[in-house]
Amino acid sequence: MLPLGAAHALAIDVMTVKDEAALADLLHEVCASLDCHFFALSHHVDFLADPRRGVRIHNYPEAWACWFDEQGLGLTDPIHRASQRTSAPFLWNQAPLWAPPRPEDEAVLAEAQRHGIADGLTIPAHLPGDAHGSVSFAWSEGGPDLGDLPLAGMIGPFAFEAARQIAGPVPEANRPRLTDRQRDCLLWIARGKSDWVTSRLLDLSQDTVAEHVKNARGRYDAPTRMALMIRALWDGTITFGEIANYR
Repeated sequence: MLPLGAAHALAIDVMTVKDEAALADLLHEVCASLDCHFFALSHHVDFLADPRRGVRIHNYPEAWACWFDEQGLGLTDPIHRASQRTSAPFLWNQAPLWAPPRPEDEAVLAEAQRHGIADGLTIPAHLPGDAHGSVSFAWSEGGPDLGDLPLAGMIGPFAFEAARQIAGPVPEANRPRLTDRQRDCLLWIARGKSDWVTSRLLDLSQDTVAEHVKNARGRYDAPTRMALMIRALWDGTITFGEIANYR
């Protein structure tokens, strides 16, 4: 188990790193302290489609990383899905508490084990206006225990923020921007309302609502309304709180 004093010292060191290599070295130190084998700090995006969309630093086997990207698992990996639904560090065997298992999950976990990734823990990273992300530590054999969570959780958020600062923030000019009406329409659609109901709520015609949503999709280069909602959630244009809390 990583001593509290060592975790605090590493967290402070993480705040001072200047490049990815230095951050990777510190994450290796965390692995040594936790007696684990791998680390992965990553945004949950499709890196194969657009590697510039997020930050990723890891020491996973390259063959696993390639297979992971080829399968588009940045968005659907069971551990990633679970971390998007909690802000607390968790052991991988706790993932079903937040993300109900899917039929394809078993194959993903089996492939990970084939590459020596057997068990682990994950620290979610959520920042308004940014894609979901996480910091994970993984074991080839054995595994973490509950006592590792608060200590690894002390370092994970600092490491993720350090990676973001090293990579540089996404320029505001490069982020899609919706008009107020486009955002209003998107919110009601995300709440499950039809174009007709949305038109009544916003005092617009049904065709105007459809046009606003279509134009919003164009700004995000989103092929579907679902993709539009996901991308707008990623960058903070809309939030889960706004979707859930309305009268």
